[in-house]
Amino acid sequence: MQLLSAFSRPQTVPVGPVSASGRKLWILDSWRDLILYVGTPLLLVPAFALAQARWSPQDIYLFVAAFGAMGHHLPGMIRAYGDRALFERFKWRFVFAPLFLLAVCTAFFWWDLKGILLIVFFWGVWHGLMQTYGFCRIYDAKTGTFDALTRRLDFTMCVIWFATAVALSPYRLSDTLDTYYMCGGLFIPPSVVHHGQQLILLAAIAVSVLFLVHFLRMWIIGHRPNPVKVALLITSIAFWWYCNNLVANILVGIALFEVFHDVQYLSLVWIYNRNRVEKDSNIGGFMRFVFRRSGSLIGLYVGLVLAYGSVSYINAHIGMDT
Repeated sequence: MQLLSAFSRPQTVPVGPVSASGRKLWILDSWRDLILYVGTPLLLVPAFALAQARWSPQDIYLFVAAFGAMGHHLPGMIRAYGDRALFERFKWRFVFAPLFLLAVCTAFFWWDLKGILLIVFFWGVWHGLMQTYGFCRIYDAKTGTFDALTRRLDFTMCVIWFATAVALSPYRLSDTLDTYYMCGGLFIPPSVVHHGQQLILLAAIAVSVLFLVHFLRMWIIGHRPNPVKVALLITSIAFWWYCNNLVANILVGIALFEVFHDVQYLSLVWIYNRNRVEKDSNIGGFMRFVFRRSGSLIGLYVGLVLAYGSVSYINAHIGMDT
């Protein structure tokens, strides 16, 4: 299998059929995948229960938003600006995209346009579901499953269930509607909202039935998708639902899923960049130094992420003090 650039349209290209004897289900191995990608929520829930006994929901959210949400941007920037071949390929995008986003955010701030809140919210939901979808495709690539219908059903499962969890969350939905009205949106009657919730739930159930039927059909005819992918979908969607609907404080719910997202992302980026460094002798400098097989360098990698995130944490505290 050849993985194309993460900065181009996501796709996987098989070099040939995968034999049954050559099936590899895991990205790393069973126990590390369960800890880092699939079963992570089972570790996070008790950890956050202990954290809430010590810190307030606001403190937990602020800490995770700074060191997680902000900090996890750093590895992507190291690759974008540290991989010379990648930078040359997408030079203008890497130069002008940050400037464009800076101009847009400045305009929204200058004119106090509340629409940026909706944009950030929907981007966060999209970003989370697309990461889950990406892991689905990685796991299926391990077993040589590349057919279009499987990809589309994976994508639809992620979209419909992430959207359903938000639509059926009293706090999330009311907060989103409040922001929508604050932006000048037209009034939506409660009956329309209620019927919309019922419709999206029915759609989610229907898609799930189609997904299960297709999975069983592929299994019977011998083109077996990766069963680990199904476990990943179940834990990711269930955890997203738990964070949006069952956690008493929505700030804690947001922080919970953010940590799950960051653990998945940071570990996968480390693996990907380490493989790039090992296979491409043209990569040098700081990227080659950081992404090597070394336990101490994993510590440095995590330390850099935390240090980068601390800038946001300090700024937030300065803003609170003033």
